[in-house]
Amino acid sequence: MQIHLLQLNSQGEPSHNLSRIRERLSPLAAATTPQLVILPEACLHMASGNWAAQAEVEGGPWQTALAQLAGELGLYLLAGTLPVQAEDGRAYAASLLYGPQGQLLGRYDKIHLFDARVGDGQRYRESRDTCPGEQAVVIDTPFGRLGLAVCYDVRFPALFQRLAEAGAELIALPSAFTQKTGQAHWQVLVRARAIETQCFVLAANQWGQHADGRRTWGQSMVVDPWGRLLAQQNEGEGLISVKLDPQLISQARAAIPVQQHQRAIDAALLIPNKTEGA
Repeated sequence: MQIHLLQLNSQGEPSHNLSRIRERLSPLAAATTPQLVILPEACLHMASGNWAAQAEVEGGPWQTALAQLAGELGLYLLAGTLPVQAEDGRAYAASLLYGPQGQLLGRYDKIHLFDARVGDGQRYRESRDTCPGEQAVVIDTPFGRLGLAVCYDVRFPALFQRLAEAGAELIALPSAFTQKTGQAHWQVLVRARAIETQCFVLAANQWGQHADGRRTWGQSMVVDPWGRLLAQQNEGEGLISVKLDPQLISQARAAIPVQQHQRAIDAALLIPNKTEGA
């Protein structure tokens, strides 16, 4: 399985970002085997201002441009996230998988929204202009069953467990992890999710300083079902390419069959017993 992760330093102008993506991916057009490319979160719209103000309708022009790129290059392309209009006036952070004929194969809307102050001089409040998704998504592909998650989702193991229960073998994680939290938590979270689910985790991140002043961490990486780091790019824009051995999935799951050992936990066990007379 030939997998590529594109680490970007996306800026405020979508046409510039699309041009950079096209430049980086064009060499893959000569491939004779199926190729899967993962773009980072906000691949075209890493701009200051309101995410919803940049939104387009489903099937809008920027979605069409990335679908056409997938068709031109003849590859499977996961288009990070794009702002797609929601009924409440906000926008979904939609992760869209396109096939080698430019066809839409699946969509995941980011569920967990980043409302946090991490001490880097920025205030993050995604819920102000981003509408959360509600459904976990797993898509059948020639590379295996592909689960979808986005950035802040990595801090919520229950979502990844749900993807594993639905048969995921690979999990894509387009991200724009902040420099501060990335330095502290990025690698350990990505590796933990791979170990827990016994899936390949394909984590494509933004890197560097962006138009709104924020800084992202980079270190895009591919982690195998045993938690081993197969490939990474710490800094700068660039394409990570790696061939995955699907036997590593069955080997990890045979060695430690955690899905078979999963047990329901009685919520009552989480309530401390009260001392008599207290």
